[in-house]
Amino acid sequence: MTETTLDDVRDRLILAALDHIPFDGWSMKALRHAAEDVGLDANAPERAFPHGVSSAVDHFTALADRLMMADLAERNLDNLPPQARIEEAVRVRLDRWAPHQEAVRRALTVYSLPQNLGSAARATWHTVDLIWKAAGDRSTDFNWYTKRASLAAVYSATMLYWLDDQSEGNEATWDFLRRRMDDVVAGIKMRRNAQARVMKAVENLPNPLKLLPRRPGRKRRA
Repeated sequence: MTETTLDDVRDRLILAALDHIPFDGWSMKALRHAAEDVGLDANAPERAFPHGVSSAVDHFTALADRLMMADLAERNLDNLPPQARIEEAVRVRLDRWAPHQEAVRRALTVYSLPQNLGSAARATWHTVDLIWKAAGDRSTDFNWYTKRASLAAVYSATMLYWLDDQSEGNEATWDFLRRRMDDVVAGIKMRRNAQARVMKAVENLPNPLKLLPRRPGRKRRA
């Protein structure tokens, strides 16, 4: 028999709460309804999320990260170029929560509160880091930061677009994502070319040590 962990309980509460959040928001009331739905006692939400609703939203985003990686593991991305892998990862993540867009929208509202801005930034950074890794990125230099900062902006903008997209199959969202990713890739190539030009210019500079006057030799005593 598999032992139930605290994270298992949290997962069950979050998933069951999604149908209640459009009516009760991200609240202990919604989580109590969820507890009732899955056969837990009424105090389960307080025990699972002792720091309140913001910790429930944090767990929701962490759960979304885990499920995204599990979904991507079932797809063969090896034959896709890096940009297509990233677009597929974002699409996989958003598609899973399409039936619960209102819960996602209200989670963003919780994250927009001043006391939660740090948590929101960390959650977004963790998500885009996972997406880049799923795309095969192994960079460790300054490009590691610029890639993730660029994707964080694209991912956030795409999510907001997706929340209001009424197009068939969210095709307008995926077209929006594609255009934004084109901009990111163009920016990365531009930075790489600029870095290459700088390095080439540095390599062509004269060696300053060769320009120094030679130190006169010491004369031998007679």
